[in-house]
Amino acid sequence: MKKLYIALSFAAISSSICAQNKDTKTADKLFNRYEYVKAAEEYQKLVDNGKADGYVYKQLADTYFNMFNSAEATKWYAKAVETDQDAETYFRYAQMLKANGKYEEANKQMSKFAAKAPNDQRAKAFKENPNYVPRILSKRVEYTVDNTTLSSDKSEFGAVLYNNEVYFTSARNGARKNYGWNDEPYLDVYKSVRSDNGTLAEPTLVSEVNSKFHDGPVTITADGNTMYFSSDSFREKSFQKDKANKLKLGRNNLYVATKSGDTWGNIKSLPFNTSEFSTSNPSVSRDGKTLYFSSDMPGSIGGVDIWKVAVNADGTYGKPENLGSKVNTEGNESFPYISDDNATLYFASSGRQGLGGYDVYMIDLAKGGEAVNMGKPINTEKDDFAFTFNKDKNIGYLSSNRNGNDDIFSATPICGVDVLVLVSNAKTGEVLSNAKVSILDDKNNVIATETSNDKGEVSYRVECDKAYTIQASKDGFEGNAFPVAKSKGPKADVKAPLNPIEVIVTETEVVLNPIFFEFDKSNITQQGAFELDKLVQVMKNNPNMVIFAKSHTDRRGGDKYNLNLSERRAQATVQYIISKGIDAARISGKGMGETEPKVACTSCTEAEHAQNRRSEFLIVKK
Repeated sequence: MKKLYIALSFAAISSSICAQNKDTKTADKLFNRYEYVKAAEEYQKLVDNGKADGYVYKQLADTYFNMFNSAEATKWYAKAVETDQDAETYFRYAQMLKANGKYEEANKQMSKFAAKAPNDQRAKAFKENPNYVPRILSKRVEYTVDNTTLSSDKSEFGAVLYNNEVYFTSARNGARKNYGWNDEPYLDVYKSVRSDNGTLAEPTLVSEVNSKFHDGPVTITADGNTMYFSSDSFREKSFQKDKANKLKLGRNNLYVATKSGDTWGNIKSLPFNTSEFSTSNPSVSRDGKTLYFSSDMPGSIGGVDIWKVAVNADGTYGKPENLGSKVNTEGNESFPYISDDNATLYFASSGRQGLGGYDVYMIDLAKGGEAVNMGKPINTEKDDFAFTFNKDKNIGYLSSNRNGNDDIFSATPICGVDVLVLVSNAKTGEVLSNAKVSILDDKNNVIATETSNDKGEVSYRVECDKAYTIQASKDGFEGNAFPVAKSKGPKADVKAPLNPIEVIVTETEVVLNPIFFEFDKSNITQQGAFELDKLVQVMKNNPNMVIFAKSHTDRRGGDKYNLNLSERRAQATVQYIISKGIDAARISGKGMGETEPKVACTSCTEAEHAQNRRSEFLIVKK
């Protein structure tokens, strides 16, 4: 798995060599040189020759773990744990089992891991919520994920869209020598032009930033003039010598380049790079003031953590800061991506409760919440990482080996709007719990009805580009309706202040909003019932109150027709009130037709017709 070179430092993935011996010398040397393909062959020979023990099985499993060959890793971890192993071996075994969809068996190994490392945050999280997989799988699907033409038969990952260019990292340059880790060519930075319809042009090398070593991924500032990218420290002749293995140990380092015309130049190593730890996978905020990256530098919680550093106006840098336990675990966190609004951080983690391997998580840095697994189809049982999102184009990119190789996928949001309703007392501002809240579509059909929580909140998930109405009511308060405008989301906040019920009661009448009836009909509609429920509430609060309901029409139509229609509507109104438990002696009604216009007009306007077409609820007795 090529991306592991970028995701982890050499120090973070090295295995214990405490049990090596003369039989394992050749294989161990290859392993310690990170030549995993050849190392696996040598360990396999020991197995075939009957010279394998728990150490050999563990080394063989770790070799395949580092290449993310989950099937082979699972096979050899199963052999390794027949003898006592360190806690991390059981954790890795569980990860590989999950990568093959064997969640029940993975939980057994996590239990063993938790027993050996009870203070590890990963162990604590598992013990608190051992059945986390169903919860992740039940999450609402937020994206559709599709293949892209950026993928080849080699590793591709880390795609990010700036304006109309997609930059990504690839091992497709077959002319270069192969890297011993997984026997693929070294990584280079490529770009592809994206058309307005989403078509991606044939990728081309970004030759100015590429070296003869590993290069990429990249991040670019909003103005398009500054690029940060990962590369081998060998390009600066920075490395450590491992004399025992005759090996020069390079690190991942971060570099910055500036644009001049159509090319990148003036490449500089960032000042906090060193041969003692790695820095990689950069993501710069839209304002260019903060650079996020992954590193195993001192102060890390796990093997590799996510860090940030301030980028000063004069081109200098602040002191790197660890993002803390809200983001980082004792495992590995990498591939950060900061959203366009600088609020949401996306990142990959192998240390959190996920579906297998690396999963993608998101956290709202502005609100300081908890990291959330993004669920399927962003995450799978395999390795999923390097999620990026371009808000202007409404398209994201994701890297994953779900098809057996590190490939680049597109991630398109499923358009939806999260409607958050806040019900409150209009006079005092106090939130109202236990309020009845309904959401209606543009045809006044009730989609759902909920009760507000102790914070006065109710939430709904609705379709994009459609108008809705919120109806809120509560005993002692006047129910009211609130519009939800058409929107592409992702959120819509609706304030729903309700007046105390006494507000609609005057000396002479109970004032309701217009009671609408369908054309030529007298049955009570949903909207009419919502308004009449206010009258019911008033009458229950005032047990001696007697009401006379008068129904009026406008002047259109014949006199007799209007009189009969209004009478039917008045009686339907009375019957509705009685059906809600009000004594029939306390409510009566009469249809007035057009005999008592509110506006005396001959050539009436629509507004004047509307004023005349009304219902009145007169107080006969208080």
